[in-house]
Amino acid sequence: MDKKYCDWALKSELEKTYHDKEWGRPIFDDKKFFEMLVLEYMQAGLSWQTILQKREAMRAAFDGFDAEKIEKYDDEKFKKLLQNPEIIRNRLKIQALAHNAKIFREIQREFGSFSKYIWNFTDGKIIFGNHEKISDVPVKTELSEQIAKDFKKRGFKFFGPTSVYAFLQSTGIVNDHLKYCHCYQKQGFSTKIGEKENRQMAV
Repeated sequence: MDKKYCDWALKSELEKTYHDKEWGRPIFDDKKFFEMLVLEYMQAGLSWQTILQKREAMRAAFDGFDAEKIEKYDDEKFKKLLQNPEIIRNRLKIQALAHNAKIFREIQREFGSFSKYIWNFTDGKIIFGNHEKISDVPVKTELSEQIAKDFKKRGFKFFGPTSVYAFLQSTGIVNDHLKYCHCYQKQGFSTKIGEKENRQMAV
């Protein structure tokens, strides 16, 4: 029997692989969370395929998406990044790197980890979309509006309710695989994270 996919995943092999191996899989690792934050805000105004195509170049240019290193970027580093043709060279987005890394690190210090902070919004529960077709999937929800409001209060740049919702989808806090998609239940998702993930959140 042929596998069934979310419609958007069929646009390219790159997106298909991302859909199968990453999108909607719950994340608990802070470094991965920061990587997805960067990719999501870099995507504003661009296609996700473009972001995936430039992802490894950004990983190399951004010190492996290491927030601790990125928050220390200076003007010379920004100038160098803006000259790199392999990455997204939007000046405002590049300048937001260190700023957002600083906010991310502040959250880590306040809550012990970014993972603990972000999962607290759902009490550690995965939100299942239960959508039959792509047109049913929302672009924002009350949850994403709540988180976007907190992001704004803390100072994050380039994150409104829509970009926050895309972040929640990509990190598996929201499972918006369509119900017919082979990834919807196959990956062993539970409605609430387990002891192992709770320990990760507590670190």
